[in-house]
Amino acid sequence: MNAEPRSVDIATPAVTLRVLVWDGPEPDAPIALCLHGFPDTAYGFRKLAPLLVAAGYRVVAPFMRGYAPSSLPTDGSYHIGAVMHDALRVRDEFGPSDRDLLIGHDWGAIAATGLAALPADHLPVPFAKAVIMSVPPSAGFRAPSSAADRGRLLAKLPAQVLRSWYLLFFQLPWLPERSKARMLPLLWRRWSPGYTGGDLADDLAHVEAAIGAPARWRAALGTYRAMGRNTLPPAPYSELHRHWLSAPKLPVLYLHGHDDGCFTPGFTPWVEKVLAPGSSTGIVEHAGHFLQLEQPQRVAELIIEFAHL
Repeated sequence: MNAEPRSVDIATPAVTLRVLVWDGPEPDAPIALCLHGFPDTAYGFRKLAPLLVAAGYRVVAPFMRGYAPSSLPTDGSYHIGAVMHDALRVRDEFGPSDRDLLIGHDWGAIAATGLAALPADHLPVPFAKAVIMSVPPSAGFRAPSSAADRGRLLAKLPAQVLRSWYLLFFQLPWLPERSKARMLPLLWRRWSPGYTGGDLADDLAHVEAAIGAPARWRAALGTYRAMGRNTLPPAPYSELHRHWLSAPKLPVLYLHGHDDGCFTPGFTPWVEKVLAPGSSTGIVEHAGHFLQLEQPQRVAELIIEFAHL
């Protein structure tokens, strides 16, 4: 089994996407489409991918638009609808099947939630199931039905607001643009406090290569600013974009690291309430925000068990 991926460039009207591909045991094996987040890259799936290949998948992981070596988008859009659109273009390039698995982490989790929420007839070939990691579907934060549930949810929000300070910081003018050198290692240390040593150094090197240049760092901030400022996406993405806040319609496996310093795993009970039948949730022990890097064997076991149910 070859743990090293090959690279493919996929040109779309607005962006050229670099895609890492771990070929499956058969040319027509189902796709596991893996979407990364911030501050991460497609290499964030390098430990998980060989395990999925061994389970019979072709693993396909694009670099988000703006993250080198993908290009900067000519339309300037960093909306979730644009990320969803890119993901579907990548999947189409590799020949979708009705057994394909969608896996998203961080921003990729938000895009995967939107794709999992699409009406059944929206895609020519729907995904079979989806795996959402580290960022809960926003539908879980809508007002719970009982007063007790509302109270428990509200009690968790102040601590989460403190964890999410960077969301507001990234909306500021010019200061975030000058923060990259300190921000990247700071977020990785806080979000995954147990992930250290050479593995962390490797991932920070990949991230630096992807968003270290000023234009690339602005692109990475662009996704936060598009969400925070609630701007309208360009027309090609508008239909997809309206689904990212919706509850998933596909069966979903929601995974969260027990020690996540970015988003508390304590919201998982509210996630369970908005997932479709056949869904499941899991808290991964000894893992923080980047759980697929910290506990790849356990994450792979949970994904494969869920996919084969």
